[in-house]
Amino acid sequence: MRFVFVTLARGVMGILMLAGVAICFSNVVARYLFGYALFWAEEVMLFLIIWGVFIGVGAAAYDRAHLNMDLFSNSFKGRILAFLNALLVAVLLACCVFMIIQSWQVVTLFYQGGVTSVSAGVPKWIAHLALPVGFALMAVAVLARLKLYLRGSD
Repeated sequence: MRFVFVTLARGVMGILMLAGVAICFSNVVARYLFGYALFWAEEVMLFLIIWGVFIGVGAAAYDRAHLNMDLFSNSFKGRILAFLNALLVAVLLACCVFMIIQSWQVVTLFYQGGVTSVSAGVPKWIAHLALPVGFALMAVAVLARLKLYLRGSD
């Protein structure tokens, strides 16, 4: 599981970042050496960043490396801490499910409408699909490491 959620995810994020750097470099070379700008470069780089971020949320959730307000919960032990951690998991999963449903509706609307980005002409549903995918990865990662989340520590 660690390979899928962390190693593979970081590899994909690295490839997306390198692709963005290559596009940016190509745009600079084209603009300053040949006087021609790649008009689609900024949009495509933005889409790559969005996908990179939402793939990364699964890796962060798997490692329990996301933001965590533990000042309050560190003062508890035993069953109270277990209850608070279970409540945290329930709220986290509920938020993930809510976001998956809402963002899927947006993806569906963009797909049905055939909406494309202004410069690159990329279908907008592709960029927006990163949200339900990312939140689904986060939910699955939390469920895969449920014992870690319920203990509240590594």
